[in-house]
Amino acid sequence: MSAIQDGVPQEPSEAKKNVRPSWDEYFMEIAALVATRSTCRRRSVGAILVRDKRILATGYNGAPSGLAHCLDIGCLREDLNVASGQRHELCRGIHAEQNAIIQAAFHGFSIRGATLYCTHLPCAICTKMLINAGIERIYYRNGYADDLSLTMLKEAGIQILQIPAMNYHRNFA
Repeated sequence: MSAIQDGVPQEPSEAKKNVRPSWDEYFMEIAALVATRSTCRRRSVGAILVRDKRILATGYNGAPSGLAHCLDIGCLREDLNVASGQRHELCRGIHAEQNAIIQAAFHGFSIRGATLYCTHLPCAICTKMLINAGIERIYYRNGYADDLSLTMLKEAGIQILQIPAMNYHRNFA
């Protein structure tokens, strides 16, 4: 019983039952929303860390707090034609996964045993951080040009699952 009509509780229609996202789809959609805050000129990435169906921390890719955004001053990697997944040290930005880990630490939240929902598969650098932070599962939407990350995640026994974008329209009226 979820709706009330003329003071009488009503069963939701089958159509409404079918558009309600699963928990994994729900958290992935939130990660996609977090990605809209990205200040990277190349790609927008969002990440959230979840445990027991509760969001612990979020992160998006961009310059460290207080520094100029790449959207405003340009991208060194673009200027040097650096390929995706290569030469991460030539980027002033922090990856979404790194920012989520930092936010959890900054606010004193343990993320051991958490699940990462990320718009993109983590790179090898983020993968090493996620393994050492005790992340148990990673759900992602888009791949990333870094085969080493998949190899390490599998070796570490971390569950990996790709979740495609949801294609639905929900009328909230």
